[in-house]
Amino acid sequence: MDVGFSAWLFVIAVATSALGGSLGMASGIFIVPVLVTFGGVGIRTAVAASIVSVIACSCGSAAAFLRAGLTNIRVAIVLETATTLGALTGVFLGGLLPTSFLFLLFALILLLSARQMLARRRQSAGVMTPEEVDSSDWATVLHLHSSYPDGALGRDISYRVHRVPFGLGLMYGAGLISALLGIGSGVLKIPAMDTALRLPIKVSSATSNFMIGVTAAASGVAYFALGEINPDIAGPVAVGSVIGAVLGARFLMAMSGDRLRLFFVAVLIALAVQMFLEAFGVHLGRHAS
Repeated sequence: MDVGFSAWLFVIAVATSALGGSLGMASGIFIVPVLVTFGGVGIRTAVAASIVSVIACSCGSAAAFLRAGLTNIRVAIVLETATTLGALTGVFLGGLLPTSFLFLLFALILLLSARQMLARRRQSAGVMTPEEVDSSDWATVLHLHSSYPDGALGRDISYRVHRVPFGLGLMYGAGLISALLGIGSGVLKIPAMDTALRLPIKVSSATSNFMIGVTAAASGVAYFALGEINPDIAGPVAVGSVIGAVLGARFLMAMSGDRLRLFFVAVLIALAVQMFLEAFGVHLGRHAS
C-alpha cells in the first residue's frame, strides 16, 4: 500500500468523522462516496472500511457524551435490539443486490438526510400533562424517561419517551440500511428518535452515537467473515476516525448547529448527485469495481 494513499485515507477519515460526529451520525455517510469517487475503491470494499470507521467513531466520542449526561443508555439498549437485527438482515441481502442499485439507494438516503436537516425540528422539554401520562406504556414500564443538563439554561431538562413500538420499527429499517450501505445508521436514527420518540435533538445525537458502534459491530463481524475488509484501507480509516470523532463530539457540545447544518445539506446534496451519476455509469472520479 502506497504511503501517500494511506496518509490520504487518514486525513479523509479525520475530516469525515469530525463532520459526521458533530451530528451523531459517524462518518460512513461521507466516507463511502469519497473513497469510491476519489480513491478508486470498490463500493463493497468502501462499505466494509466504512463499517470499521463507524465503530471507531462511536468509540472515540461516546465517552464524552456519557460524561456530559446526554446519552440515554436505557433507550439505546432497547432500540439496539431492533437495529442489530436489521443490520444482520442487511449484511445477507447486500450480496444479492447489484452495485448500481446500492449507488441509487445511497443517493436517495443522502437526499433524505438533507431534507431532514433542512427541517426545523422543535425541541421539547418533554413536559407531559397528567392526562397524557400512561403508566402502562412501554417507555414508563421500561423506565426510559430521563433528563439531560442544558448548559445554556443552567439546569436539567426532563423529557419523556413516546411511541416505543413505532421507534423499534424505524430502528430495524435504520439497521438494515446501515449494513447495506455502511453509512452509519445515525443518519436515520436521529430523525427517528426526534419524530417517533420525541427526544431532544442533543439527546438523540448522543444516544445515536452510542448505538451506531454496536450496530456496526454486528455487521462488521459478518463483513470480516466474508473477507470484505481490506486492512490496508480499513486501518488508516479507523485511526483517523477516532481522532475525528473526538473533535466532532466537541463541536456538538460547544457550537450552534445552524451554519453547520446548512453546510451538511450542501455536502449531502453534492454527494447524492455523484452517487446518482455512479448508479447510471457516469464516473467523475477514479472508480474500481
